[in-house]
Amino acid sequence: MGALTTRSPQARIRKPKWMTLPVVLGGAVILFWVLTALTVQWWAPHDPISIVDTRLLGPSWDHPLGTDALGRDVLSRTLYGARASMPVAAGVIVSALLLGGVVGAVAGFFGGWVDSFLMRLTDMVMAFPPILLAMVIAATLGVGIRNAAIAMTLVWWPGYARLLRGQFMAVKSYDHVIAAESLGASQFRLMTKHILPIAFTPLLVVSTMDFGGVVLLAASLSFIGLGAVPPFPEWGSMISEGSRRFYDYWIALGPGIAILTVVLGANFIGDGIRDLLDPRTKS
Repeated sequence: MGALTTRSPQARIRKPKWMTLPVVLGGAVILFWVLTALTVQWWAPHDPISIVDTRLLGPSWDHPLGTDALGRDVLSRTLYGARASMPVAAGVIVSALLLGGVVGAVAGFFGGWVDSFLMRLTDMVMAFPPILLAMVIAATLGVGIRNAAIAMTLVWWPGYARLLRGQFMAVKSYDHVIAAESLGASQFRLMTKHILPIAFTPLLVVSTMDFGGVVLLAASLSFIGLGAVPPFPEWGSMISEGSRRFYDYWIALGPGIAILTVVLGANFIGDGIRDLLDPRTKS
């Protein structure tokens, strides 16, 4: 018999390959902004709408990010901005997943003229630049964060439809799907029980990475006046106000950092989910 070898605790306990420092930091950042959106009314330094001091004060101990042109605390408005950006982004992602998922699943499963019709509709929407199409829809519906969310949903779903359609077309030829079909499984059961759980995995990764993009698009609409209605604090509208006052940089600094951290955090989490679900990365 060969000699028995012992392994140290450090050798036995290995950190998963997907659990990297960027993933942990990204998760912490997103968790911070989610908790901020839920609890900011209880611990924010000041009311985001009330005038608390002299207008256009620079950063100080009382106001770490200064005050804006009306004398409102920029830090408090930045924190309260999460109450607009985070729920809107989550709602747009979920709505676009539902709409695009249904279109892509039906097109990929049935094929034929159904696939051709739905994909031509998808191509028609994708032919327009997302920001321009969202501007047109939001301007048509009217100014407001709800109408901006509807516009972003109508712009965002085609990518998910395309992705899920390709996944359905690939998975429906798998052996277990063919076997279930030969045993008399209904089309609805084939789609929901045998194909969707496998086909949905790439969609989960992409939608996680898209979270930051939706936050950025929402800020872009508010930047040009098609999103949140003042005086409601929103990151894009705050940056728009700061862009008109070049030397009062602190007005746009807070919301700019907030958008940057959300976008990076969402991308880091998406990378981690991709590595977690990718069989090529598993030992």
